[in-house]
Parts: sequence; C-alpha cells; structure tokens
Amino acid sequence: MRIKKVLVSGGAGYIGTHTCIELIDAGYDIICADNFSNSSPVAMKRVEQITGARIPVHRMDFCKLDEVEALFREEAIDAAIHFAGYKAVGESVAKPLMYYENNLLSLINLCKAMGRNTARNIVFSSSATVYGLSDRLPLTEETPTEAYSSYGRTKLYIEEILKDLHAAEPGWNMSVLRYFNPVGAHPSGLIGEDPADIPNNLMPYIAQVAVGRLEKLRIFGDDYDTPDGTGVRDFIHVVDLARGHVAALRKLEEEPGYTVHNLGTGKGCSVLELVHAFERVNNVPIPYEITARRPGDVAANYASTDKARRELGWEATHTIDDMVRDTWNWQSKNPNGYRDATE
Repeated sequence: MRIKKVLVSGGAGYIGTHTCIELIDAGYDIICADNFSNSSPVAMKRVEQITGARIPVHRMDFCKLDEVEALFREEAIDAAIHFAGYKAVGESVAKPLMYYENNLLSLINLCKAMGRNTARNIVFSSSATVYGLSDRLPLTEETPTEAYSSYGRTKLYIEEILKDLHAAEPGWNMSVLRYFNPVGAHPSGLIGEDPADIPNNLMPYIAQVAVGRLEKLRIFGDDYDTPDGTGVRDFIHVVDLARGHVAALRKLEEEPGYTVHNLGTGKGCSVLELVHAFERVNNVPIPYEITARRPGDVAANYASTDKARRELGWEATHTIDDMVRDTWNWQSKNPNGYRDATE
C-alpha cells in the first residue's frame, strides 16, 4: 500500500504545523484542514515559507459532517493524521460536554467520511493521560489505562472507538500515538507553541515569563519523592514528535493493522531541571514561586520507548538543551506569538 496524499486535521496547530513540515520533507503531499479556533492562518503561511511547498488549506469544522464529506469529495485523500481536538486538561474538567462533543464527534465524522471513500488509514493523536495516575515506571503500552480528566477520557474513548472499528472492518489501518510532553519549536523560529490564553503547559509558561508577558512561574509542589522534590516528566521535542508521525505512516504502508505506540524520550526531567536548563542555555532568568501541589499530579511520569524503536524504527534525538534553546528562539522572535504577524 502506498500513501501519497495525507489530510492533516488541525494542521495549523502546534504539533500539526511541525508534522506538516516533516511530512513534506518525507515526500508526502498534504492537505491542511482547521477551524482556526485555537490556531492561526499565519502558521500555515510560515510552514509554506519553511518548506517552499504550496499547501491547500481548508477552513472547516470536523464537528459538521457535511463539511467533512465535502472535503473528501473535493480531495483524493489516502490517509489522515487527526489533531483536531481540544487539549487543555483543566478546561476539560470545567467544560466536559464541550470536550466530549468536539473531540468525539470530530473523530466520528472523520471516520464516517473516510469509510465512504478508499482512504482508511488514520494516525490518531492520543496522549499519555490515558495512563491516569499510574506510578508503574516506565509507562509501557501495556500499562493499564484509566484517565482522570474529561480530556484524557476523550482520548481513551477514541482509542476504543478506533479499536472497535478496526475489529468490525479489518480494512481499516490505524496507528495510535500516545504523546508525553511536547515542547520546543522549529529551529527556524518561525513556528512554535502559541497558547491563546495563559499557558496550561510548563514550557510555554516559562517562555512567556522569560519574554516578560507573565511575571513569574508557579511550580506546583516541591515535596515529591524525586531528586529535587518537583515533578518529573518526559519532555519530547516537537520535531521528534512530528517525525514519529512520519514513522507511523510508513509502518501503516508496510504492515497494515492497528497499533499503539508511546512517543517520548524515555527519560525523566524535573520541573526545576527544565527551568534551570532554560536559564543556563538562554542566559535568561526565570523567577518562580513554589505553590501547593495540584490534585491528580503524580511524582514522576515517563515513557518506555522500546516498542516505537523496535516497530517504527523511531527514537527521539533532541536533548533538553535543544528543547529550551528552540523554545526561546521562537518566543524571543515572536514575543506575542502570531498576533503581531502581518502575513
């Protein structure tokens, strides 16, 4: 099976844009579809600037089946990489119906449209949140799943939907990728993570403190059973993550079926280690304060990447220093993200 044209749903987002670049570099033709509710058209212009490619961009809503079906009538699509979902854990707890409606319906509509066409190859953007509060480390693909937020449950439910669909119709080929903590930016500094509001994730929060948009970083707890008392996580450079999607597509071409893989580095890094690395590499101070632990946070969380290395021929190559350097390169060149761009 040869995959040529790939639909990237939510392709204008943080992970989507970086994946578009890697897909183009790997020789795929891509189509971006996005409603731009949490992204900017400027990002796609910059992907075109980086790659020199002309990218068809469709402004559409995957929660509207008629729009999804119209897209598949217009474009000859061989595979889809599905990023079109809400992703803030805290917001999902406050607005569960919004998350269930958007994340589940967008995936179901995509599968309906794909099922009526010849394209039945899908790579799904899942998350390590499906492992819940497990303290069995490293986390393998066989670690029991139990999500503790509406966001995490949407990821887990979608995995079950895809698994059931593949069992019912074996002609489907599906790759589920469970991300750990994506950080960093493209080395050009043209694209990167651009949260619409106060960042929910650690690295963009650090970057916005560094650039002066936020006063100081809050670190939630310094009394965990870790080397420095702060939480330990598996941070992965977004470029490595994007290349994992190319490896997943190649795997579907070679060995169709249903697969699940972790995408991480397999190494833990504490919150304070990340902060100090940012300061050291970029020569920028990051003021911070220690506050109370957040409910539901575990002391440590990092991946086993053996299966991805063995089956996908993929492994992360970027270091923590690379991650913080590329983050600051993006943020310092774009202090207000894409908002000040005139493209």
